[in-house]
Amino acid sequence: MKIKTVFSRLLQPLTIATRNMTHTSSTGSKNFLFRQLFDNTSCTYTYLLGDADNKECILIDPVVEHAKRDFQLVKDLNLNLIYAVNTHMHADHITGSGYLKSLAGCKSIISRNSGAQADIFVDEGDFIRFGDHKLKVFSTPGHTNGCCSFYCQEQEIVFTGDALLIRGCGRTDFQEGDAATLYHSVNDKIFTLPDSTIVYPAHDYHGIMATSVGEEKRLNPRLSKSLKEFVDIMNNLNLSYPKQIAQKVIPKPNTMLAIMILFVKRTFSAIIQEVAKWKNE
Repeated sequence: MKIKTVFSRLLQPLTIATRNMTHTSSTGSKNFLFRQLFDNTSCTYTYLLGDADNKECILIDPVVEHAKRDFQLVKDLNLNLIYAVNTHMHADHITGSGYLKSLAGCKSIISRNSGAQADIFVDEGDFIRFGDHKLKVFSTPGHTNGCCSFYCQEQEIVFTGDALLIRGCGRTDFQEGDAATLYHSVNDKIFTLPDSTIVYPAHDYHGIMATSVGEEKRLNPRLSKSLKEFVDIMNNLNLSYPKQIAQKVIPKPNTMLAIMILFVKRTFSAIIQEVAKWKNE
């Protein structure tokens, strides 16, 4: 009996790990397939959601360096990738949507307000459907104008991109960022979902995989504050820019003006130097 008891305890974690490979809430359907993938460079989470019966699936926030990895997983699970979806136009990595289109023949999806190119543009209240499942689109700007969150009511989960992170939120100091707008996006939309709703963000830098609406309303050191306090916090973060920002981000107008002035100054200085050389000759 003792040996049997020991073996049953050893096997229990394996059963739990297997169950975690498909996300099923207390009210959700059992044919909902879920995988959470990770990029070490940008600490980006990519999510694979699928219908285990009809085999349609989508990828949320794919990273170009891992497009082959993600597509291989789609094939391993005998799924059909129909959409590559982005929560917003990212500054810290290059999306894998284009590469996945060439690999899988899928279509790309992003917010109409993102300013990016895509096959399908979504707006507030739209639905992204795959098999018997659907995600409702919430427009949650503030980090960028085109930020969206995707809510699956049947599974009690929401994918928040950079709008809401685990004990944090996306920065608002560049790329159309606005702290007050972000505050209202989170408090007026994401925080109105049931407290038990599981939150899956686009990034985490501390090895945590998910949180909940209730946790963040209570424990988020930024978004649990008043609007005034939040804006003050966001305006004084003094963060360095992401490593790949030069490849991705269009600067704010005042930054662009500074770049243009610097370009003109350097060009004019170079002309003066060339004229001086010509005179000396």
